[in-house]
Amino acid sequence: MHEHSFQINYKSYSGINELAQDDINLIEAARKAAQNAYAPYSKFSVGSAILLENGKIVTGNNQENAAYPSGICAERVAMFYASSQYPGVKVKKIAVTAFSKEFKVNTPVAPCGACRQVLSEYENLYHSDIELFLQGQEGPIYCLKNIGSLLPLAFSSSDLEKH
Repeated sequence: MHEHSFQINYKSYSGINELAQDDINLIEAARKAAQNAYAPYSKFSVGSAILLENGKIVTGNNQENAAYPSGICAERVAMFYASSQYPGVKVKKIAVTAFSKEFKVNTPVAPCGACRQVLSEYENLYHSDIELFLQGQEGPIYCLKNIGSLLPLAFSSSDLEKH
């Protein structure tokens, strides 16, 4: 038996003013998107904003449904919209933020497992890292260099190849 481990490296910023203006704009777009989330059940509103290689910013927010599996997360809303409206355009960065009217979200919010897998698909598709910015309602901002940092053993198209 051999024991192995994974380690992730990330940058932590105490506030948005420590970031470059383009990154501030991306996080602010995610915050604005969160304001329009449809989250009547969880009361946990999530927004995401994606910066494309062509300079466009595409946003998404969580959309809940009384039949819980029928809802969709903010990250997938934004990614699928970006892919359908700008096919073939690389994704450079994504910002994810969340708030609740019932409590303060003081820690950075990370994508769920399904969203990590979807984001990983687009990193693999374009052979290019997608930088992540994660923030709660307030508090620190985490910056990760790629989706692989959050999903080191991602399932990919190479797993479907016959060997």
